[in-house]
Amino acid sequence: MAANSYQEFLGDFEQTIREATSRLQQISADDSARSGGDEWSRKQILGHLIDSAANNHQRFVRGQFTEDLVFPGYEQDQWVSAQRYNDEPWPNLIELWRAYNLHLLHVVSAIPQPVLTQTRDKHTLDQIAFKTVAPNTPATLEYLIRDYLDHLKHHLDQIWRDLWPTPTNN
Repeated sequence: MAANSYQEFLGDFEQTIREATSRLQQISADDSARSGGDEWSRKQILGHLIDSAANNHQRFVRGQFTEDLVFPGYEQDQWVSAQRYNDEPWPNLIELWRAYNLHLLHVVSAIPQPVLTQTRDKHTLDQIAFKTVAPNTPATLEYLIRDYLDHLKHHLDQIWRDLWPTPTNN
């Protein structure tokens, strides 16, 4: 996790959404639906990121009002399969992903600093985080939020793979 200020993190989050939206719009409908064997297609990866936004939305809101960070996980393969993302028009998926993440950016930018940095002894980040936290190590809501963006960037890199070189991070 980058040791930058939360304001810099929010700027990075917004820039990621805006740049990724532009790049996603350059992908053809055919390329978006193509998958490699057992791998998800680009549509399914973006669908997974929409599912991640939906699940983390409630975590980011609820985490402001609880003494712990205990949240349920979800069966990502089942979610992707049930929603049949390959049958959804590519522009609709892009717009939903963009709008949902801009809303999440709004939500996480409004969380008071003491709530963001409050350490919680009880959490499930050993099970639900992209970069897990040991169950006996305290965690913060800010960690979960930053972890969300790391997860998002990881999957965007999968979408870009074989299309364009991965951009260098600052």
